[in-house]
Amino acid sequence: MATSNLELDYEFLPYLRVYKNGHVERLLSTDEIPAGIDSQTGVSSKDISNIFLDSKVYVRIYLPSNSDNQKLPLVIYFHGGGFCMFTPSSSKYYNYLNALVSESRVIAISVHYRSPPEYPIPIAYEDSWQALQWVFSHCNGNGREPWLNEHANFTRVFLYGDSAGANIAHNVAMAAGNVEPGLSVDILGVALVHPYFWGSEPIGSESLYPEKKMYVDRMWPFVCPSNPDNDDPRINPIAEGAPGLMSLGCRRVLICVAEKDILKDRGWAYYHALGRSGWMGVVEIQETQGEDHVFPLNDFHCQKAQDFIKDLAHFFNRERPHF
Repeated sequence: MATSNLELDYEFLPYLRVYKNGHVERLLSTDEIPAGIDSQTGVSSKDISNIFLDSKVYVRIYLPSNSDNQKLPLVIYFHGGGFCMFTPSSSKYYNYLNALVSESRVIAISVHYRSPPEYPIPIAYEDSWQALQWVFSHCNGNGREPWLNEHANFTRVFLYGDSAGANIAHNVAMAAGNVEPGLSVDILGVALVHPYFWGSEPIGSESLYPEKKMYVDRMWPFVCPSNPDNDDPRINPIAEGAPGLMSLGCRRVLICVAEKDILKDRGWAYYHALGRSGWMGVVEIQETQGEDHVFPLNDFHCQKAQDFIKDLAHFFNRERPHF
């Protein structure tokens, strides 16, 4: 749709502009790549739509080459983009997940959740939870999707997200820990990469970067107009009065932060809070020096990104923790 003659309602740069007729113009690269066989890695992918009724939610499934008769760890991935940008078809996520799946030898599910401003929070959480339920419907080997029936090891299930996707992974894991009588499948681990957590009061070095801070301060009120408080426990899980982290529904957590990322101190604060919470799991954190927010997505061929992917592969494939 041509936008030159439309009247602007508001904008949230650098992500999007919203016009008074309701049209949303997304400004970052929206290059998309169809599912198929990746020529670089040999990883196969396909899209599954209509995973539940009356929804635009779909998933893209990735399967490494030479997977015949193999049961593989299952990674359920939530992409970032401030809740309001990108899809599993976006080129940066497609290329990155091909590299990750090839290195890790996992079967991966990339979830397309509906995005603000058309679909404000909590819809992204609800869509992601429904997608999890759809994946778990295959745990007995008689679900709708053959790749999951044949290749997913449902004793080794992981949630993984970066930035806003890591926020979704955390909130899905919290929901999983509070379900009665419980999910049909246990979540073994959660990988939170440069997680988007925030709060109304600055911590650590956040005040040293006023322009970045001002931008992040605006994000949650934009995507969640029904509760624009940056101390909402969904965005600040360690805020006063937030539900305790001890109910987090997994047994292992890996938190990844980057030295130059303004969100770094929130990742460290989450790590310390989880360790003190009484949660009966294993939590670890790693910080990449000299890098900024979601650097592996922006250049996954560089050495630090390759090392990062290897670390994730190790997390997905190591032995289960014993308690």
